[in-house]
Parts: sequence; structure tokens; C-alpha cells
Amino acid sequence: MLDNTDMLILHELSKNSRLTMKELGEKVHLTGPAVSARVAKLEDSGVIEGYTIKVNQVKLGNSIHALINIYTKSAYHVPYLSFIKTSENYIINNYKISGDSCYLLECTFPSNEQLDEFLKGLSHYVNYKLSIVINK
Repeated sequence: MLDNTDMLILHELSKNSRLTMKELGEKVHLTGPAVSARVAKLEDSGVIEGYTIKVNQVKLGNSIHALINIYTKSAYHVPYLSFIKTSENYIINNYKISGDSCYLLECTFPSNEQLDEFLKGLSHYVNYKLSIVINK
């Protein structure tokens, strides 16, 4: 069971996982060694699964951010999933979801032409509904 201090640690690490244990300890009112032990316990228990970075896709040249609802044509999803693996450079997330559609695909593209080419390939396997992110 997590206590308030554990929740504060998770909150601070989710904002900046590069904090030193000393900095993190100061934010949650613990010593560096005490917070380090708690973080290790959170990692060992699987609450903290890993650390990651946030990438600015626009600065990488991917100015088009698309959310695509995927409607599979059959219960057999392997062809769609295989196609997605061939396009991993565009894919941020492929969520299997409940609701009207089967998947929610989050992608970025450098141009409308590459988005169009991707959609042409995608249409061989599934039906889709495209939304473009205007602003975060």
C-alpha cells in the first residue's frame, strides 16, 4: 500500500525523472538515502516500471500529429498489427481500446504526403477515422 510520501515521490518523478535523490528528498521532505530506499522499493514492487523521455516531435520534423480510430474488418487483427510494425517510425502509441473502434493509433508525420501514403496502406487492412491534433 502506498502512503502519501510514496505518492509525492511518484508525482515529482513523473514531472522530472532526472532529479537526483537529494533533490527529490528535499521536495518530499526526506533525506537522500531515505528517498532512495523508497524509490528502490517502488521499483522492486513494479510500481515504477521504468524511466522515459518526452520527445518534441515538431523539432524532429514531424509537424502532423494524428489520432486514428481503427475499425478492423474482421476479428483477425494480425495483418493490421503487422502493417503497424512496418510503420513504426510514425507510430507513437497503438492502444487497444473499448468502444466504437478497436484501436486508437497515435502518429506523427513530417508531411501530408507521408500521412496520405500511410493511410493508403492502412486502408488495405482496416477502416479508420482520422483526427488531426490542432493544439495540445
